[in-house]
Parts: sequence; structure tokens; C-alpha cells
Amino acid sequence: MNPVSSNPPSDGTSGNGSPSFRPLYQQIKALITQSLQAGEWKPGELMPSEVELAARFKVSQGTVRKAIDELAAENLVVRRQGKGTFVATHHEERAHFRFLKLMPDEGVPHHPDNRIVEVKRIRAPAEVARLLELKSGDAVVYIKRVQSFDGAPTILEELWLPGQLFKGLTAERLVEYKGPMYGLFESEFGTRMIRATEKIRAVGADSAAAEYLQVAEGTPLLCADRVSFTYGDKAVELRRGLYLTAKHHYQNELS
Repeated sequence: MNPVSSNPPSDGTSGNGSPSFRPLYQQIKALITQSLQAGEWKPGELMPSEVELAARFKVSQGTVRKAIDELAAENLVVRRQGKGTFVATHHEERAHFRFLKLMPDEGVPHHPDNRIVEVKRIRAPAEVARLLELKSGDAVVYIKRVQSFDGAPTILEELWLPGQLFKGLTAERLVEYKGPMYGLFESEFGTRMIRATEKIRAVGADSAAAEYLQVAEGTPLLCADRVSFTYGDKAVELRRGLYLTAKHHYQNELS
């Protein structure tokens, strides 16, 4: 892989002659993101100091700090007091609840138990292909699972993943892996989820969902359709979750 250029354009262009009009710190942020995407620093690893990065990119430490501030706000990196800046990882406890938004009405948030119902490779249906920016009929890995809190089935999920990226992902591997699913995607398939978009609506449980969640048909559920993206705004997961909210609520922080 070619190394990332450490010299941002100084003439106010994007490097190909066209005006970019981006502040210098945003150009540095883009270069650091390119290095993250290229795997120069792995998830969980300590990154070079602000002084080292400033020397590398030939800019002030303040410019680097501003770039790092934005990357930290976007959860791409994590600052640790007295230790430095680390590449964010889904294996960190603090990262587990970034994408799991269902919280108990009472008690402390905790992780659900997973039951894998089905894993198979299929041809992408048209809508799945469109959302994942694949060709209709391309291979995808389809996963269905039920997540339970304290023994009570609460979430029914279906996931579609690009088959090319997730070769070798099997039900056996998902069952034996004890960490968060996104941690598995990160460490074994080199795919890190960095942001997601969601559409949420209320639905009634159909007969299949009612059976999996052990509720009556027609029970109100929250339906969340999520597309998750990795670096470069590349869509790498489509997920549909049906949430039973009798004892839980969907929590999102707006900033």
C-alpha cells in the first residue's frame, strides 16, 4: 500500500489543482483519517504524539490538536489522560453502547445474550444491494439473531453484510466469539464501523417476530433500519432490529 503523503497542499487546493477551501486542520484530519483507513495504526494502538504528527505534517501542534479534537468527537480516536491518543476500538467497554441504544427502564445498562438463529450466504435482494452499494445479486452474508436481557427475548435482528468483505464468517464463528459482534468484524475482517444512519418507526409484531420474541402477534415493536459505514463513507452493514420496549427504551444523545 502506498504511504500517505505527509505534505498537505499549501496553495489552498485539493492537490489536483481544484480549490478545496478547507481549513488546514481539516486537511490534517483527512490525512490522519487516511492513515487510519490504511491501517498504519491499528484499533487500540497508541498513535504518535501531537508533536510528532506536527513534525510529520509540517504544521503547528495547535493545528494537529484541532484535527485530533474532531476525530475524538467522531469516536475515531480516544484520548487518555497522561497516556496519549489511541485508535478507537469496538473492544473498549465505552464503545459497546455506541450502537446498542436499547436501555433498561430500571437498573444498569448491560449486554444482551445472543442466540444465532441463522447465518447463510445469499444473493443480495435489490433493496439490500442498493443500500450497501452493491450490484443486485452480489453475495451477502445474512444473519438472524435474537438478543435477550435477563432471559427475556427483547431484540430480533437481521443483518446483511457484503460477502466479499466477510468471507469465512460462519454461525460457528459468531457463536464461539464472546466479544461484541463489531469487535469480531474489526479484528478478524478488518472492517471498523465508524458511523451509522437509522430510520425508526413503530410496527406491530408479525407472526414470525411474535414467535421469536415470545409475545402476542400485533404487539407494538420499535423497528430500526440501520446502515453502518466504515472509513470513506463506505456502507458495510445493513441491519434491521425489532425491539420490544415493555421494559426498555431507545436512548439517543443529541449534540
